[in-house]
Amino acid sequence: MIKVSVILPVYGVAEYIEACTRSLLAQTLEEVEFLFVDDHGPDDSIAILQRTIEGHPRAHQFRVLTPDHNLGAGMARNFGIPETQGEYISFIDPDDTVEPDMLEVLYNRAKSLDSDICCCYMQKCFPDGTTGDLLVNPHVAEGPLTHDSRAYVLTHYVSLFASMIYRREMVMDNDIRFPEDRAADDSFFVSCVWMKARSVAYVDRPLYHYLIRPGSVTTTLQSDKYKKRLAVFGKLMAYAKEHGVYEEFKPEIDYMYLKKGYLSSVANYIRNSRRPSYSTYEEIHEELIRQVPDYRQNRYLRGNFVMRILMQLLRRCPAVATVALRWYIKKNNIIS
Repeated sequence: MIKVSVILPVYGVAEYIEACTRSLLAQTLEEVEFLFVDDHGPDDSIAILQRTIEGHPRAHQFRVLTPDHNLGAGMARNFGIPETQGEYISFIDPDDTVEPDMLEVLYNRAKSLDSDICCCYMQKCFPDGTTGDLLVNPHVAEGPLTHDSRAYVLTHYVSLFASMIYRREMVMDNDIRFPEDRAADDSFFVSCVWMKARSVAYVDRPLYHYLIRPGSVTTTLQSDKYKKRLAVFGKLMAYAKEHGVYEEFKPEIDYMYLKKGYLSSVANYIRNSRRPSYSTYEEIHEELIRQVPDYRQNRYLRGNFVMRILMQLLRRCPAVATVALRWYIKKNNIIS
């Protein structure tokens, strides 16, 4: 029986994929499979992978899946999901590395509590070998998610999707996938998981090493990305309604949209614009009104003085708000 299936989308990671692969070969969990999705990158990443596993006793656990054309990371992961055979699914990026016991520790903890998801810490790492902050998922009591604990994570979550393993049955039964828009796809996936997971477990160790590198998807600027973020969070609102979650958690999901949909889209637009346009602010605000027409009554927004002032400034004095929002986004990790 395969306990954990690991999906890795591969595109332009020739410099890093060997280190990632060796960290997978070193996993202490034996009952695993590693699915590398060849996303038609410009280099020889797949060839390096194949050379690294050649002759290794665990080479049979590695498979390369090849779609017809480039998909982007999120859709490449979707391509791999139906091919998985494990009880749990893990998503690892091939420019990162993991601790040798990551999969075993997460799996054993998840099984001990019969949890749909199990989370660990992520350690920021840099190409020069130095390390940065620990990235931590919001903590609630382990075991079944209560109404209050689910409400808490929906309003506090960060998109550390690679720091978790997910029960495959939960993913498949609830049709949880990454959106085709190449923006905020990890936020979408994690949000859907927190909406539908029945129970959670934690391992309070930094088992995942997250490489911060120039040129990666998360550090490359795209001038139209704010439109894609708006589209993704619009789809998230639709998912919540279609899957019977929105009515029960309307205040939390609306607040999630305010932070991760509205404010993050404004922030992304600012980050990519030398001279932000008021008309674009209006465009983003109009989408907010369409998705959350009664947002001013949201109890979480009413309790967040700074966020409320920022949103008022965006309407009345966008030049000042632009400066203030840059600070607020950095301080509160809104983009993730």
